[in-house]
Amino acid sequence: MTQETPLCGVVLPISAIEDCSEAHWTEVLSILTQAIEAAGFEANVVSNSDEVGVIHKRIIQNLYDNPVVVVDVSAKNPNVMFELGMRLAFDKPTIVVKDDQTLYSFDTSAIEHIEYPRDLRFSQIVEFKERLAEKIVATHRKSIEDANYSTFLKHFGQFKVAKIEETEVSGQEYLLEEMRSLRKSVARLERTTMAPKNYGFSRRSKFYGMGEPLDICLKPYDEAGVERVFNMVQSHPRVIEVQLEERTKDHFHIVGAAQDPEAVQEIEDSVPNLINKKNVRPRKKPDS
Repeated sequence: MTQETPLCGVVLPISAIEDCSEAHWTEVLSILTQAIEAAGFEANVVSNSDEVGVIHKRIIQNLYDNPVVVVDVSAKNPNVMFELGMRLAFDKPTIVVKDDQTLYSFDTSAIEHIEYPRDLRFSQIVEFKERLAEKIVATHRKSIEDANYSTFLKHFGQFKVAKIEETEVSGQEYLLEEMRSLRKSVARLERTTMAPKNYGFSRRSKFYGMGEPLDICLKPYDEAGVERVFNMVQSHPRVIEVQLEERTKDHFHIVGAAQDPEAVQEIEDSVPNLINKKNVRPRKKPDS
C-alpha cells in the first residue's frame, strides 16, 4: 500500500468470546481486510500501536481520524461496543457488520448491519466481501459529496459533534515530548519485567499480594494538599486499596496497592497537577 491509500479503521473482538476462538477473529480480520483492500483502502486495526502505554490514546485518535471505520459487533464484545459508541459520537462514516448469530442491539438497530455467517462458509463470505467493499466505497464517497452526511446523530436531531482538540507544536517540542513518553514507557517495562510482584511489601503488610505497590510521599504538602491527593488516589478506578500513614509529625505517605504499573505511573504523574503553591508547606528558615 502507498501512503496515498486512505485508511479504513477496523474494530473487532480479538480474544475468545461465546463460541468464537481467538483464531476465529484472526480469520474474520483477514476477511475484513480483503474487502477493505478491494475497496481501495488500507485496513487499520484501531488498537494497533507501536507505542507502549498509549494504546487508549491511539484507539481514540484512530477512531477520530480514519475516514471510514468498519465495526464488527458480533458477540457484542464490550470493548467493541464502547468503541462503536465513540465513533458514532464523532458522527463520522461508520459501517457495522455482524455474524448471523448475534442479535441486533436496540440503540444501534437503526444503522444498517451487513451480515456474514458465523461459520464463515466460503460462498456466503465471498458475497459478504463484495457487499462490504461496495458499502465502503459508497459510504466514503457520500461523506465527501454530501455536506449534511451523518452516520447516526442527525437522524435524531441537532447535536454538537465531539471533536479532539489539536495543538500545533514545534519540531523540538514534539521530540522532547516523545522522549518523555519513551522514558515513561521504558520505566513501565522495567517495573513490569524486572520487579517481583510484591516488591515494596513485606509479608506482614496488609497489602502483600494485592497488586502493584503504591507509595507517595506527601511531606511537602500541607493538610489541604494531603487531602486532595488522598481523595484522588482513593477514587482512581484501578486502585485496589489505599491508606494514609503518618511517618513522623506532618510527614504523610499514601500507601496501598494498584492493579498494574500503569495505574501507579498515572497516579504519580497526576499528583503535581493537583497541588498549587498554597498547598505546599513553606520551608522553615534555618536558625541564625
